[in-house]
Amino acid sequence: MLLQNAELLDDNFNLVRADLAVSGERIARISPDLPGDGMDLTGCLIVPGFVDLHLHGCAGADLCDGTREAVARMAGHLITEGITSFCPATMTVSPARIRAALSAAKDCMEHPPAGASVRGVNLEGPYISPRRKGSQKEQFVRLPDWKEFQALNGEYGGVIKLVDMAPEREGGMEFIEHVSPFCRVSLAHSEADYEQAKEAFRRGISHVTHLFNAMTGFHHREPGAVGAVFDDDRVRAELICDGFHIHPAVLRTAFRLLGEDRTVIVSDSMRAAGMPDGVSELGGQKVFVQNGKARLADGTIAGSTTNLYSEVKNLLHYGIPLRQVIKSATINPAKEIGADREIGSIREGKLADLVVLDRNRNLVLVIKAGKVAADFRGKAG
Repeated sequence: MLLQNAELLDDNFNLVRADLAVSGERIARISPDLPGDGMDLTGCLIVPGFVDLHLHGCAGADLCDGTREAVARMAGHLITEGITSFCPATMTVSPARIRAALSAAKDCMEHPPAGASVRGVNLEGPYISPRRKGSQKEQFVRLPDWKEFQALNGEYGGVIKLVDMAPEREGGMEFIEHVSPFCRVSLAHSEADYEQAKEAFRRGISHVTHLFNAMTGFHHREPGAVGAVFDDDRVRAELICDGFHIHPAVLRTAFRLLGEDRTVIVSDSMRAAGMPDGVSELGGQKVFVQNGKARLADGTIAGSTTNLYSEVKNLLHYGIPLRQVIKSATINPAKEIGADREIGSIREGKLADLVVLDRNRNLVLVIKAGKVAADFRGKAG
């Protein structure tokens, strides 16, 4: 495959004009004016395939359904939105449902279905604070237990790439010290104040789940966990960029404060993503979706119905620089799961996971492992 006459973001995320040749599954060569009769992409922009580290479901399926079919359905839907790799996330559900979810994800990693690649699992819960549970089910909340976690992760071949937890809970700091050397540990659904969050970062937490949501907020006399994130360069932060979870003005502020290497766009989507409004389900709880906004019966926000591509367009509309937006949807999440040698940027030798956008940043092509997985030519407007 030869892609010609487009602009692309190179391995340093600089905008350049170059042709791109693919051989098999990988990028073979990047250079201006490569010889051959290729695909003319004049006026288009080539970026790396998007990587979503935190989504529970989409297209009517959820990881906690605990079946290969559910994960495969998610993979098949995500590829049509430019997401070429993802880490499906569990909820705070029963141990049996968590095991079924891990088993289904492991099966899809070992025997990949068509669509986006499953890069591992994000274990969101059960080691959270009941006071900041959000849409998680309190019945299954547990204290952090590093021995239990290690046994669980070992049982499924180390498929857990991120584990979310509340560091202020009993056993939290010990959990971080034992788990962070081999699995990314993320502050999530937490009552931790500024000092507790900073101590957790010192112990080994280097990721924060959906910044601003389900954590102590920023105040000029009590900086909270949010202030600790802004104050510590060791930590990357997820941001849900649907314009509903976080106001666009706050997103602009956060992206400026964190800088282009510490922001990670996530969808936190549920099974209602890509589906019509109506009644849905998340973590064993009924969810009501109206105008694309998902809430529990008591009004609690319950995940999202967005996707990374829509969030990329939102952020560009909000005025976030293209370079930071694309890094936040590609190389930054890839680094968080240790996959940046294979995916996340456009470089010779890396997997040819690519998204082609037109001048208006509409999807034109999605290329997965060197093959066209979705083609929108003639449809974008």
